Amino acid sequence: MAFTMKQMALLVAFLGAVSFILGVVAENKKPPSGTAITGKGVVICKYPSDPSVALGFTSFALLIVCAFAGGYSLFYPYKGKSVPYKALLQNKGFVAFSIVATATTLLAAVMLIWPTLTELGHRTNNVHQDLETSCPTAKTGLLGGGAFLSLDSCLFWLVALMLADNARADYFDESDDKVAGSYGADEAIKGNA
Repeated sequence: MAFTMKQMALLVAFLGAVSFILGVVAENKKPPSGTAITGKGVVICKYPSDPSVALGFTSFALLIVCAFAGGYSLFYPYKGKSVPYKALLQNKGFVAFSIVATATTLLAAVMLIWPTLTELGHRTNNVHQDLETSCPTAKTGLLGGGAFLSLDSCLFWLVALMLADNARADYFDESDDKVAGSYGADEAIKGNA
């Protein structure tokens, strides 16, 4: 099945929006701290049941799929016509937005996975020898920041896709003009002979 540019743009936008929503919900559902239960020489931290770890991992996974779809959509041969990489890379706006999209994707991935793994670590390693432990959770705000960066990266992928479309149009217009110009020149020569 051949994809159209609109389908790819909708896929990238959908994945980025869902990643953003799940990241924000994960941030809001994360408890501020756990409950300390003192035992014989240990403190056991009990955390309320919440979906923040699962939502964080899902948001991260959707961000990665969004980035792969965004990158793939830039070089996909729409309507069976592929454009040489050199022609796309001559468009400085395309190159700049592709780099910014990649950088924001990497930063969003770090900001989503770091607090998610930290929260998972707090929940699995919940027995502490230190009796002064306050049962911490992952740093507040990182998941939400990662969610907003996930949305930003999605938007940058979409802008890069629009610029790729412009570069494709320029490339095919130039190649069509060259072909049309060469036919016209041949006819002029035949007419003079």
